Amino acid sequence: MSSRYREVYSAWKADPEGFWAKAAADIDWSRTWDTMFDAQAGVYGRWFVGAECNVCHNAIDRHVTNGRADQVALIHDSPMTKSVTRFTYAELKTEVVALAAVLQDLGVGKGDRVIIYMPMIAEAAFAMLACARLGAVHSVVFGGFAARELATRIDDAKPKVIISASCGLEPGRVIAYQPLLDGAIEMASHKVSHCVVVRRPQERFVLTAGRDVDYREAVEAAKAARRDVPCVPVAATDPLYVLYTSGTTGQPKGVVRDCGGHMVALAWSMENEFGVKPGEVFWAASDVGWVVGHSYIVYGPLFHGATTILFEGKPVGTPDAGTFWRVISEHGVVALFTAPTAFRAIKKEDPQGELVKKYDLSKFRTLFLAGERADPPTIQWAEDKLGRPVIDNWWQTETGSPVSQNPVGLGMLPVKYGSPGVTMPGYEIHVLDDAGHPLPQGTLGNVVIKLPLPPGCLPTLWNADGRFREAYLDEFPGYYKTADAGYVDADGYLFIMARTDDIINVAGHRLSTGGMEEVVAMHPDVAECAVIGIADVMKGQTPLGFVVLNSGVTRDTATIEREVVALVRDKIGPVAAFKMVVAIKRLPKTRSGKILRGTMQKIADKEDWKMPATIDDPAILDEIAVALKERGIGV
Repeated sequence: MSSRYREVYSAWKADPEGFWAKAAADIDWSRTWDTMFDAQAGVYGRWFVGAECNVCHNAIDRHVTNGRADQVALIHDSPMTKSVTRFTYAELKTEVVALAAVLQDLGVGKGDRVIIYMPMIAEAAFAMLACARLGAVHSVVFGGFAARELATRIDDAKPKVIISASCGLEPGRVIAYQPLLDGAIEMASHKVSHCVVVRRPQERFVLTAGRDVDYREAVEAAKAARRDVPCVPVAATDPLYVLYTSGTTGQPKGVVRDCGGHMVALAWSMENEFGVKPGEVFWAASDVGWVVGHSYIVYGPLFHGATTILFEGKPVGTPDAGTFWRVISEHGVVALFTAPTAFRAIKKEDPQGELVKKYDLSKFRTLFLAGERADPPTIQWAEDKLGRPVIDNWWQTETGSPVSQNPVGLGMLPVKYGSPGVTMPGYEIHVLDDAGHPLPQGTLGNVVIKLPLPPGCLPTLWNADGRFREAYLDEFPGYYKTADAGYVDADGYLFIMARTDDIINVAGHRLSTGGMEEVVAMHPDVAECAVIGIADVMKGQTPLGFVVLNSGVTRDTATIEREVVALVRDKIGPVAAFKMVVAIKRLPKTRSGKILRGTMQKIADKEDWKMPATIDDPAILDEIAVALKERGIGV
């Protein structure tokens, strides 16, 4: 089909308020807005001012009323416990109402904060929706975060209640939450009144009298009493949640999401951007602790009347690199959204894609990748093995949904490898130099978004308007600073090359580490890679490449490293000054799959560094240090 993208984007640009009013018709409002966009409200303006709504009503109740009561809303698939549990929209409502009653009895009401510190279990989604039902503000903290990190979030959000569990499950290990939770509560200055705890059979949790409530007992009692908790109307501009950005140090940065604009943006994106229809099965293989989990495990699919999957497992090791294909086949998934890191891991373990052939993927239409830069070799491998389009997309915790992608629902545009796609309605992207001047097409610079940001984007940071201005708005007046570097080509396709921190200066040349990684990943023996800039006395900085080789590669490592250097010099040229490659067993990553390039650079340069709170396995950093020492690399 031909794409309607150009006409839809032009319609938004010609009449932004008319565009969003039409999109807002897909949402139930208890009171419509007085002003669609008030430029004088908040830090840079607010959307749907004067409107009232309830997020839980739009995610659950209206579907129960309008004919989807018996449709499956949520599938909890846990290879960790070898179990699959399905909840219809009616059953989802029963669970959420009962938990809302429990929270109400603990004094939680409109505007109160609740921290959700949970593994990937269905109760995590129930908790988010129960808070939304009451008009309370939830803040999901990734389950298993260190006690100190949780404590800083407790002090910033000042929750009345924490909802948690006895443990999280990882391949080969059980992560006990009680020591972390108790430690954080003891450390925090703000004192939490109550904890509601899901006691899983894999790990004991000793309830503290007067503080802790057994989740299941309390919820079952509320069900038995036939408790009813109506949805509480809130202002469209009221906060739905606060999500602390990963890797924070010191004072955490709490991204605020409001209720009205968030619903409008996500509901619009499900069909127009992701091409998913109500009633179909959509799977975001992320975690509820990250923004993808908020937007596309819990809220987006449910606003749209789709079926969503909450997956407790890993792309490899639960039990093998075919687990994604098993889930897609078993549940009839039409679209999967995951991180490129997941596919690099699958490709490393099953480079020939033999496991794909074992499963019926006939209902599967599209793979979406986001979270890390999707290198062309990974995209091409997935296209080849799946025989399906692979769509990159680019966005941030702050925006809540894609800024740039190939809009499948509007009709696909040609794919350009290395680009997430074109700019989505609501966004106007510019590329500026460091002084704020526009750069020509195809020139690498600071990617910024013209204000105002569209509905669904953060209006501010939690209790920190000044910090919001300083972090995002002050450097380029009239624009939101993404802190990403890239360029826009003649066809309007965006290319995100690196965080601005990852642009390295080699003898006066500004070079993108992302561009080098793209070339390194072309080598047939390379499963994953990262390129960082390290200090150099002569050149200022010089690039250093790390490579993880495919499983089963037996060729001489030093030969492969030399081939990678030659490849970069051939494709980019001597200007890259790319001479160093180190083969390592694995790359250090956050639990959401982002490679910790900044920490690797500090280790290589022998700078002081702090263990990132979000790191998946701290032992990898020791492996990096040993590998560098063996090669004599570093200042």
